[in-house]
Amino acid sequence: MSTLTPPAPRPALRPDPRPATAPAARTASGPRGIAALAARIDARTPAHRDRAVDGLRALALLAVPTGHWLLGGFTVDAEAGSLHNASPLSSFAALAPASWFLQMLGIFFLVGGYASVLSFHRHQGSPAEWLKGRLVRLGRPVLGVTAVWALLVPLLYGLGVPEATLRTGAKLVVQPLWFVGVYAAITALTPLCIRAARRAGAWSAAPLIASVAVVDFLRYGPYADAVPSWLSLLNLLPGWLFAYQLGVAWGEKKLSRRAARVLLIGGTVLFAVLLLAFHYPASMVGVPGQDRTNSHPPSLLVLALAAAQSGAAILLRERIAKLLRRPALWAPVVVVNLCAMTILCWHQTAMLAAAVPGSYLGTIPGLTAAPDTPGWILARLAWMPLFAVLLAVIAKFTHVFENPGRNARATTRDRRALAGLLAAGFTAFALGLA
Repeated sequence: MSTLTPPAPRPALRPDPRPATAPAARTASGPRGIAALAARIDARTPAHRDRAVDGLRALALLAVPTGHWLLGGFTVDAEAGSLHNASPLSSFAALAPASWFLQMLGIFFLVGGYASVLSFHRHQGSPAEWLKGRLVRLGRPVLGVTAVWALLVPLLYGLGVPEATLRTGAKLVVQPLWFVGVYAAITALTPLCIRAARRAGAWSAAPLIASVAVVDFLRYGPYADAVPSWLSLLNLLPGWLFAYQLGVAWGEKKLSRRAARVLLIGGTVLFAVLLLAFHYPASMVGVPGQDRTNSHPPSLLVLALAAAQSGAAILLRERIAKLLRRPALWAPVVVVNLCAMTILCWHQTAMLAAAVPGSYLGTIPGLTAAPDTPGWILARLAWMPLFAVLLAVIAKFTHVFENPGRNARATTRDRRALAGLLAAGFTAFALGLA
């Protein structure tokens, strides 16, 4: 799914300063200990911290693993015992509306654009130095997960894991990482986005949605047969830049509440028209067997949803900020923001950590059984807490890629080159090139 992350600016997906100073390492046991820890995190949060923006980012980020875990399933080859990807959307079209709520990349890009403006204005050096810092923080966790998996693949194969299972796992690991490349390209355009927002405000995003509408007309309209398939790729940059540009305008104080209402109402109406009158696919993620998809690259339906989500987020900002004044709600937001790239890069590994051993036991409802019965949905919901626990365990050891601390300086050029070589090899394996 793509559904698909980022004050000192944090790594990827969180292009703004750290949400709060990390609390001192103390063991919190029981409700009182957890409440005390939450109170310490709240007390260490700067008064100027925009809690609503951090909350929106955390919500959008958590939608990524939730969507992948809920809308992604497996089947087991009866003879070879290997795992293969399967989607419950193939059997349950009624689940498609769930993707409208789980596809929150519009909010993610909106918050990313807003936070990038703040970070860019705070930066004391050149724009090139600002961009380099952000790209390093984006790339380090991606390099880490792909390099680790490059070492895991031969190890697991030697332990008897079928090659087909390893390729299935590799595709799942690489699947959400496309987002990082797109986000990096859009981040590089931040100075241009700021200039456009200062001149035209929220209207600076209008040419982007118009561009996507033209491409959609060409590839789905009466002359679709004469249009080359690669034309859809023209939607890739403007499609994801749209919400980011809205976020930049918001950060520049060029997007008013009145404009937010227009985005909410206009986006909702356009979404309904595209579904009912122009028969766009209802699912915001790809469905096996369908010849049209909304997200790869983004269609006009994705931008309509992003407009509605962005308008709602801006209008609810004050209420969200007030809600997050409660330490018990604010502390999880801080933790999620501090682990943004770790969650993005490793959540599929957490699901595989349960599914691969399960494949040796045959078909397990909600885990390795085909996602083609209503019971599978209930069983998958029961498995998701385990996926979350496994992700927390994995994150304990892999968070170093996102926040290396002193180890970052100790990393030699040769080690970085080796990690890059491993990452390239694993990517080639995942894409079927090796």
